[in-house]
Amino acid sequence: MELYARVNILGGRSVRLPKGRLDDAIVLDNDPVARAKSWASQGIDRLHIVDLDAAGYGDYRNRELIGRLIESVDVPVQVAGGIRSEMELERVLGLGAWRAVMGTAAIENQIMVWDMCREYPDKVAVSVDVRKGGEVATRGWTRNSGRFLEEVLIEMSSAGVSAFLVSEANRDSLTEAPNWEILAEALAIVDEPVIQAGGVRDLEDLRQLTQLEANGRHLAGVVVGREVTVGRFSIAEAKEVLEGGGPMRAPGGVTMSRFTVGVSSLEAALEFFGEKLGFEKVRTADATDAVILQAAPGQQIELVEGNGGRPERLVFRVEDPERWRAHLAHIGIEATRAGQAVDISGPDGLQIRLEP
Repeated sequence: MELYARVNILGGRSVRLPKGRLDDAIVLDNDPVARAKSWASQGIDRLHIVDLDAAGYGDYRNRELIGRLIESVDVPVQVAGGIRSEMELERVLGLGAWRAVMGTAAIENQIMVWDMCREYPDKVAVSVDVRKGGEVATRGWTRNSGRFLEEVLIEMSSAGVSAFLVSEANRDSLTEAPNWEILAEALAIVDEPVIQAGGVRDLEDLRQLTQLEANGRHLAGVVVGREVTVGRFSIAEAKEVLEGGGPMRAPGGVTMSRFTVGVSSLEAALEFFGEKLGFEKVRTADATDAVILQAAPGQQIELVEGNGGRPERLVFRVEDPERWRAHLAHIGIEATRAGQAVDISGPDGLQIRLEP
């Protein structure tokens, strides 16, 4: 599976759209070329550039900038946004784009897609944004097309498109899982490469994407951006996961008060709370047989070697107990459901409950 990095361009600047709306754009960088170079230097396989001015307003002022961006990196660049005619397709490819991505225009005008694919084989991909019920959304998620994923994919495949970028419309990539059902359906319907374009929450989502299969086929790629920018994981870690390895990072989202916990082995407790539950070592306590870990700023646990100060049970508040259960199962820790909560055994049999 190949790793794509996204660069959204609006008004000549690199931005992110936390809710998918241009009015909510947050500026990340005044120099998209520098941002693209940074992605390339981190080791991504391909760049996915979205010209938001062209897509949203029919304003093509960023095309010259995109040309400079393409020239500045040594990885293939695919360009999306405002490709609604053969003339614009020619223009984007003339800038040096490896591939052009069409969205609404392709879904609304199949004849044009046939003509473009015949004239430029292997150069046209189609982006499909799908609502939970399977209906395809168009025009920046603002309209329902009245058409569904299966018919659109079959139609575009017949036209000869080179790949499909599939995502769920209106999904928040940092808080919601990828829509596994939509992606599996796409893999089962077409033979062309399918790329997950909606981003992921964390490395575990990424790992699950590598394992997704339908009719013996797997995803060809995944597009990331915001999740790396906010520190969910690095490009290097993502590459490790795509290659079958990578760290088993805990889901996080833990909140708690300050606890002091007596443990018989500080080393074993550090491995459990630090490596498996993902708590960060803040500092060594005043005593040499104690250490302080942090679940989140201001939320700490002090581990003290010895049997004193041991509570009957630790209760941690977490954002998503079920994701914790899946993570723990993945790393070999048995977790038991208790209503909406999850129970596990920690060092020395200490009972720990993760609850929403």
